[in-house]
Amino acid sequence: MALSRLKINHVRNLQQVSLEDLQQVNVLFGRNGSGKTSVLESIHLLGMARSFRGSSIKSVIAHQEADCTVFGMVTHPSLSSAAAGAGLPLGVQRNRAGEVQIKVSGKTVRTVARLAEHFPLQVITADSFDLLTGSPGARRQYLDWGVFHVEHRFFYQWQRFQKCIKQRNKLLRRGKIADRELAVWTRDLTESGKAITAYRKAYFEVLTPRFSAIMARLAPSLTALELRFRQGWDKQLSYEAALQSSAAADLEQGYTHVGPQRADIRVMYNGHPAAETLSRGQQKLVVCGLKLAQGQLMSEVGKGTCTYLIDDLPSELDQQHSQLVCALLASMEAQVFITCVQRQDIESVWPETKELAMFHVEHGAVQRYSQL
Repeated sequence: MALSRLKINHVRNLQQVSLEDLQQVNVLFGRNGSGKTSVLESIHLLGMARSFRGSSIKSVIAHQEADCTVFGMVTHPSLSSAAAGAGLPLGVQRNRAGEVQIKVSGKTVRTVARLAEHFPLQVITADSFDLLTGSPGARRQYLDWGVFHVEHRFFYQWQRFQKCIKQRNKLLRRGKIADRELAVWTRDLTESGKAITAYRKAYFEVLTPRFSAIMARLAPSLTALELRFRQGWDKQLSYEAALQSSAAADLEQGYTHVGPQRADIRVMYNGHPAAETLSRGQQKLVVCGLKLAQGQLMSEVGKGTCTYLIDDLPSELDQQHSQLVCALLASMEAQVFITCVQRQDIESVWPETKELAMFHVEHGAVQRYSQL
């Protein structure tokens, strides 16, 4: 999958931006505050209907505007050759009340999952360090992104689990509940929880060797790196047994203590959390390795390629390691949107075999740059 056209209206300082004939590698350069990251943010809105900056939608919409809109044309391998030439139109509109309208091929859809399915994105920004330093929720989101894109049965079970745990917790908070009533939701929670965990484990087992191989290229000295998966309850117990063991605490405190909602992935180095032992530059290489491994795996299982949004790659990386990251991205044939201050920052580290589409960003205006 790749984005060939992009139109942005009222996203931060980008009032009206139209980009045509987007290429495999697209470099956005300009001064800090010019709007480079906002272009990446707009592409993320198109694929996930939200910002990757974690701020409210009100701050994303341009000042004094009621809403923001992003439209894009995406080429897709599942389309017929004739349709692929035109592409698949996607559109997202968000207003200040938080309401969202999503269209795929001109038809309104209700779930963001439909967007993510057609236009998978990977983001590498300063916030991506959350994979190492943040809460388990960020790492579960990372894991579930990969499972969603390679295992089509996962999303149904994930939705089912969310419904079950919401209802079960509601009953637990109510108190004085009949055992039979709670047992119904516990049974369904167990079934979906076991399925989710099985899908996560299967994905983790094939992701791990790819991560190790990529890190051997990016940072061969970090041989003691290790990925660990925690399923969310004692691995010596079945999920049924774990729920039975925590039943008293669940009733007392009013929520479900064990299950996939507490799963985690930890990156360890010499038996210690990587966030506590690695330098900032090494941590960024690990984050890049995690993201690249997912893109590589997605391509290998025949699910197409994802689009990478990379904000300020040279930050915290020297030229040698920036070159290594760029070489891996180039070898994956993935579409890339990457920002920098000076265009030479990327020109000097990207493989010469790949042509770069350059865009100069200044005061919210984006212009294709040509040296001719």
